[in-house]
Amino acid sequence: MLEQYLYIIVGLALVLGVLIGYFVRQLVANREIQRTRKEAQNLLSEATTKYNELLRAAREEAIKVGNAAEAENKERRLEIQRLEKRSNQRTEALERKLEGVERRERDLDSKKKDVERITAELQAIREKQLAKLESISGTSSVEAKTLLFQELKQEVEEEAGRQVRVWEAQIKEEADGRVRDILATAIQRCATDVVSETTVSAVPLPSDEMKGRLIGREGRNIRALEQATGVDLIIDDTPEAVTISSFDPVRREVARLALSKLILDGRIHPARIKEIVDKTKAEVEATVRVEGERAAYEAGVPGLHPELVKLLGQLKYRTSYGQNVLLHSLEVSHLAGMLASEIGASVGVARKAGLLHDIGKAIDHQTQGPHALIGADLVKQWDRNPDVVQAIAQHHGEAETSTVMGFIVAAADAISGSRPGARRESLEQYLKRVKDLEDIAADFPGVEKTFAIQAGREVRVMVKPDKVDDLAAVRLARAISKKIEESLTYPGQIRVVVIRETTAIDYAK
Repeated sequence: MLEQYLYIIVGLALVLGVLIGYFVRQLVANREIQRTRKEAQNLLSEATTKYNELLRAAREEAIKVGNAAEAENKERRLEIQRLEKRSNQRTEALERKLEGVERRERDLDSKKKDVERITAELQAIREKQLAKLESISGTSSVEAKTLLFQELKQEVEEEAGRQVRVWEAQIKEEADGRVRDILATAIQRCATDVVSETTVSAVPLPSDEMKGRLIGREGRNIRALEQATGVDLIIDDTPEAVTISSFDPVRREVARLALSKLILDGRIHPARIKEIVDKTKAEVEATVRVEGERAAYEAGVPGLHPELVKLLGQLKYRTSYGQNVLLHSLEVSHLAGMLASEIGASVGVARKAGLLHDIGKAIDHQTQGPHALIGADLVKQWDRNPDVVQAIAQHHGEAETSTVMGFIVAAADAISGSRPGARRESLEQYLKRVKDLEDIAADFPGVEKTFAIQAGREVRVMVKPDKVDDLAAVRLARAISKKIEESLTYPGQIRVVVIRETTAIDYAK
């Protein structure tokens, strides 16, 4: 029973505690709500105050902006009024100027009519005077104009001739000094041998009996040799020697070496001939390659295409006027490099162009055309440098010389070919060249005598003084030089001297 009461008391205590807690929580919540409401009222009051302040400030700002806009509009209206006033003033000024221009146009029209009338009167007077002059002089106006034109033309030609002589003298004096310095420097830096090669390939024989062995039974040996080498073997009455003839210098060299080996070996028959010729061809090809590489190394031109090296080596067996073409090419390469260094051009390009300038001579017996153009086409296939190709094409005048490198290579080629001891020519060729020089100069009107002197390096022309005056002599020298350039082929240059002499003779008695 006591436990039941205890449970009842505990339950009542719990209920009472729950009720008390509930009422306490309600009391605390009410206080919190009141406090929150009070804070909300304070915030609302502050917000209302700030809103009123911002609204008042915004109204004041709007009033200021409106006042400023109104002032700006007022200024713009005043500016527009000023611009309108100025525009009106300019319009009035333009109208006044337009009136003045119209008035001047009317005055000009009136003056123009007066000028036309006066011109017509002057023309009529001039025609009357001209008719009187023609009747007095007995010469028409056309004839008078022709005579006057001829006199003026003669005066202009004489004056032009005098001026040309002055300019030529000045330019020649300046250019000669510079050219002498450049050429002298280049020539002094290049020392080469005198020519010793010939264009004839002859093979000595130990005895005339060897000729019969070379011919063989029914000519089979000589036919086998000619077929294997592609040359013509000339066996004539020349004692203890045979001559090899071929346009191809490499074939001629192969035939010479093979023939020399056969003579030393003594076994001469078609099979042995073919064997020796094949070995000799291989040796010559190796020599050609080595000579081409050596020439490129000596000239300081690395990186040449193998085909160009091969063609360059073939020039070892090619001669021109007795001058070995490979040695000539090396000399031109050195001279071109020196000339280029003197004038500030590319030394490497000049050396390459000089070394390859005559490479067309390696195949000119197989292809139609000048060797300069043939060489340019060959080099174009394996070298893409346009300066080198143009210099090769231009060095002999087949193509118009228009580049600095073309002039350099042409000058180096002329120096190498015309220096003393560089080339030689037969007596017949020399006499023909001298005669051609004299004949070309003698064909011009007014020429009395011509003389080719200094081994054909100079031609002197004696003219008739009554038919050729001093200025005409200058023009004649230029015309003869041009004719020689067009008609003849020669190394270096030819000097043309026109001499006009007047001799007065009288006798004292």
